[in-house]
Amino acid sequence: MSAPLLEVKHLSKSFPVRDAFGRRIGEVRAVDDVSFSIPRGEVYGLAGESGSGKSTIARMIMGLAVPSAGDILLDGESITGATGSRAYGRKVQMVFQNPGSSLNPRRTVGQSIAVPLDAHRLAGGSKDKKIGGLLEMVQLPADFASRYPHELSGGQKQRVAIARALAVEPKLIVLDEPTSALDVSVQARVIALLMELGKKLDLTFLFISHDLSLMRNFASEVGVLYLGKLVEAGPTQKLFEKPEHPYTRLLLASVPVISAEEEAIRPKLPLINGEVATAAQVLAGLAETQSTS
Repeated sequence: MSAPLLEVKHLSKSFPVRDAFGRRIGEVRAVDDVSFSIPRGEVYGLAGESGSGKSTIARMIMGLAVPSAGDILLDGESITGATGSRAYGRKVQMVFQNPGSSLNPRRTVGQSIAVPLDAHRLAGGSKDKKIGGLLEMVQLPADFASRYPHELSGGQKQRVAIARALAVEPKLIVLDEPTSALDVSVQARVIALLMELGKKLDLTFLFISHDLSLMRNFASEVGVLYLGKLVEAGPTQKLFEKPEHPYTRLLLASVPVISAEEEAIRPKLPLINGEVATAAQVLAGLAETQSTS
């Protein structure tokens, strides 16, 4: 296995909690001492329900949030504090959850893809040819460059978003729930496209999703987040066949299956009604307990 491209070391992120008068009364630790690494050319799946800290980790890797503690290394160099540079932007790109909101409705597809090319001064004199090549790379006709987002389906919009992320030839792509807004059949095609692009371009992916079933054939390793903590991590096949943490077993037990083989290895657990508490709700519960004791 190759050396890690991305290393996340003891990463934490806290947010202050204030009362109605603006006074700080505590803090919510959205990410709590998380560590993992992704070898070059591999896919790491980060799984967990809403509020588990997945997107906060993605935002810190992208430089959209500053860690409270810990470090993030890309190619062995710390990127904490350097994420706003043009050089960093070329190395790491992101594909967002909702392709409809991530594309400017007033820009054509070609204009949207040209934004990173212009920002990183990569367009040169062959911008149209470059844009056409990127569209063909994501299995869209080159003449889609003249279309607007409202003329595209959800799957086509996400392909455009992927083409835009590929425009600067990044080393790492952060996929933040990239298929959650798509139909199941479209999800499968987008995942297949990402797998093909990963092999062809030697890309490294951080794949963030609440859906463990999508990670089974895509990610080489999976980490499971629960209330900001990484409670279990390891090779995908091992995690699916022998989950150790109760929360991982519960997630796997809730995954829909389509074959007898999948049903045989799915943990047999009674499903629990309701939702997992968020870090903020846990803090509120602790405060209430302390006030009544």
